[in-house]
Amino acid sequence: MSEWVCGCCGRWRVSVELIRGRYRYRLVHRYPRRFGGGKNVLGEVGSVAELEELLRRSTPLELADLREAA
Repeated sequence: MSEWVCGCCGRWRVSVELIRGRYRYRLVHRYPRRFGGGKNVLGEVGSVAELEELLRRSTPLELADLREAA
C-alpha cells in the first residue's frame, strides 16, 4: 500500500488501496496522541482528479503539499 503524508504536520494522509479489484484513494486525518490518537476517514475516491477535489473541499492542502511516506 502506498501512502502520502502532508509536509506541514503529518496528520493528513492519502493512501492507495486495492478494493474489490479497483484502486481507491483514501483521505484520512489522524489525531495527535495527546487527543487520544485515532483517525477520521474523510473520503474515498477513484481518480486523481476526484482526490484533488476532495482535498480542496476537506483540507487546507493541495496535491503538491503531499510527500511520500517513508
